[in-house]
Amino acid sequence: MERTEIGMNKIIKVSNLSRDYSVADKKARSFVPGKRSHKTISAVKSISFEIGEGETVGFIGPNGAGKSTTIKMLAGILHPTQGSVEVLGREPYKCRRENAKDIGVVFGQKSQLWWDLPVIDTYTLLKRIYKIPDEIYSRNLDSYVECLQIRDFLNQPVRQLSLGQRMRAELCAALLHDPKLLFLDEPTIGLDIVVKKQIREMIRKINRERKTTVLLTTHDLRDVEEVCERMILINHGQLIVDGELKEVRKNFEGLHSVEFLCKIPFRNDIELPGVEKWKSDKGYFAAFYKNEEILPTEIIETVLKSYLVEDIRIKEPTIEEIVEKYYRE
Repeated sequence: MERTEIGMNKIIKVSNLSRDYSVADKKARSFVPGKRSHKTISAVKSISFEIGEGETVGFIGPNGAGKSTTIKMLAGILHPTQGSVEVLGREPYKCRRENAKDIGVVFGQKSQLWWDLPVIDTYTLLKRIYKIPDEIYSRNLDSYVECLQIRDFLNQPVRQLSLGQRMRAELCAALLHDPKLLFLDEPTIGLDIVVKKQIREMIRKINRERKTTVLLTTHDLRDVEEVCERMILINHGQLIVDGELKEVRKNFEGLHSVEFLCKIPFRNDIELPGVEKWKSDKGYFAAFYKNEEILPTEIIETVLKSYLVEDIRIKEPTIEEIVEKYYRE
């Protein structure tokens, strides 16, 4: 499958999806003995999006935004209060067993591994649960054990593993049955940079080689930058942004910068249309500009006419800066 074809076949369709909860209202007074007042909380409010086959999508938002609730509806764990959700042509909550055969799920704070059993025993049980043919099981196990570097602790009980070891074992467990769709909910939470790198590389590998569709929720936006091509941002249960990362960056109404390291002090006397401000910082001076008004090459050419430049750095707004801006708004 060529990259241009990826995403054409929509395997997730969400339309006006909502999920409400009834919770006890501690502030309200009930005049009936033994009866508590309740109120309705909307965790997800009428969101709509589609995800195509082979896409890698970062599904992000602050705590309480509705991410995990949405994932649980896509996985069939919860049913919607309103709207519709379709995954691989099925309504997940009505076809939980069939849906489970085609999806893999990793919840960073909940384990699917049996706590007191060796890791390999969990894999053997999953082989039987999913009815994985011997040849496919052996091929996948060998491949993922090697890529995730988990061979050394396959025979250890899960309770003896470090968090990083367990998360790598969790990812392997989620992939053994060749899922078409992978839900990852905080897969790198609490992990060191080495293990995060291994997991990110593994996600890219399965997407590239097996065209597995990935929906990733995380608070570590480096995961999104390094793994995903598209970002869906929700807040207070509502969809705020949905677009390819490169387009989100392009449309971000923030300031880009070009930084220069020069041998002589910066005089701050360069006038250039489109540059909103100049600022010196630790030997560098920077031109801040809006990308639709001026090109960085124009700034560089102008500065090179007046200064002997040793180093140049061009910076775009980070995903963290972009998301922070949307949160503030």
